[in-house]
Amino acid sequence: MEKKTITRRSFMKYLGAGTATLLAACAGKNSPSKAEDDYKNQVEPPVGKMTYRTNPKTGDKVSLLGYGMMRLPTMPGNDEEFDQEMINRQVDYAIEHGVNYFDTSPAYCRGLSERCTGIALSRHKRNEYFVATKLSNFDPRTQTREASIEMYHNSMKELQVDYIDYYLLHAIGGGGMDNLHQRYLDNGMLDFLIKEREAGRIRNLGFSYHGDIEVFDYLLEHHDEYKWDFVQIELNYLDWDYANEINNANTDARYLYAELQKRNIPAVIMEPLLGGRLVKLPQYLMTELKQRNPERSVASWAFRYAGTPEGVLTVLSGMTYMEHLKDNLLSYCPLVPLTEEEVEYLHTDVAQKIFGLENIPCNDCKYCMPCPYGVDIPGIFVHYNKCKNEGTLPRGVGDADYREHRRRYLISLDRSVPRHRQPDHCIGCGQCVEHCPQGIRIPRELQKIDQMIEEMKQNSL
Repeated sequence: MEKKTITRRSFMKYLGAGTATLLAACAGKNSPSKAEDDYKNQVEPPVGKMTYRTNPKTGDKVSLLGYGMMRLPTMPGNDEEFDQEMINRQVDYAIEHGVNYFDTSPAYCRGLSERCTGIALSRHKRNEYFVATKLSNFDPRTQTREASIEMYHNSMKELQVDYIDYYLLHAIGGGGMDNLHQRYLDNGMLDFLIKEREAGRIRNLGFSYHGDIEVFDYLLEHHDEYKWDFVQIELNYLDWDYANEINNANTDARYLYAELQKRNIPAVIMEPLLGGRLVKLPQYLMTELKQRNPERSVASWAFRYAGTPEGVLTVLSGMTYMEHLKDNLLSYCPLVPLTEEEVEYLHTDVAQKIFGLENIPCNDCKYCMPCPYGVDIPGIFVHYNKCKNEGTLPRGVGDADYREHRRRYLISLDRSVPRHRQPDHCIGCGQCVEHCPQGIRIPRELQKIDQMIEEMKQNSL
């Protein structure tokens, strides 16, 4: 597929007109990772310094940092129960520091995200926040017109609102054009949502995209008919050039962003950290980034990258911990846009090296869960990638560090993923594959890891 209409260098032409002025003026499982060492000496983010972008349709001032409500904190020692008190505290803190965009879905957090979000936001004045949610009618049972309309109305009930600021067709592209027709076109749901927008119960209508580029192109080709108010895409310094190269089911971000810019459609950005993968980098890359800017976290490089283009309305982050929220606020209160040299450094020196690692492209979104056989799919992939990035993945019995790496891998896997949820329990049913936004062939990858583990145990790797 060759649709790369923006060169690496031309990324910079999409920066805001005030970039130079601003630069001159500025001189899952809830277990913290090593990257959180960045937060130990974290300073308090300032109040009243949030960078805002203007919605060209409504004139709304939208915070550049958007709160993604898909990785909510759970109770200590109980991953099954969400900590509503902590959710309230973090939402309060976010609003106090200027965040006003909150993104959720009926599919997030085992179906409880909208309810938790509604409880937290309803304690604030309605004009203090914009709420975004989605028509997440993935299950065929929810794809009839009646069931989809019921989901739409239930979102308002759970969120405790009588209108939705930003409403999305959720994850179009998965399943191709047939899936688009089944979920939104043939059942009349897109026509219904357009009428809801005309009635004011939806203020902005858009879609989020993963998968088949034909669907993305089709919806934009019909922009004059549908009049999309915004589109949510995956954009980060790895996906800018390598999304399609890593997985041919995906599309490079530079093409997606360019198509939106042609039509003056604001972009909402998801996966600025690729589910944490751009924080859990090999140690030598983390050291490089810290040496270039000791005052900022590794994560801040990715957030500043995603927030720099002028066509970006807001950048979503799923912030489980208060430390994550504070660090992201420091990146956007205010935003110091990346220089051309910094963008080129991320595109070449960093992204090329990450691409060369050939990790499993799992973003820990948990769309594949729950597995009917109890396999912790994202937990297994995150552990594998972590060991690979750290250079501790056993390579073979002839390797000088093989025994130590073998021992460390097996022990850390048991600590990260209970044995009854490890890859040997995958039967290859494939139910997870259709739900993966990254198009990972999950059973195949689990089987490869299981074979590697078995060879380790037999000392025959």
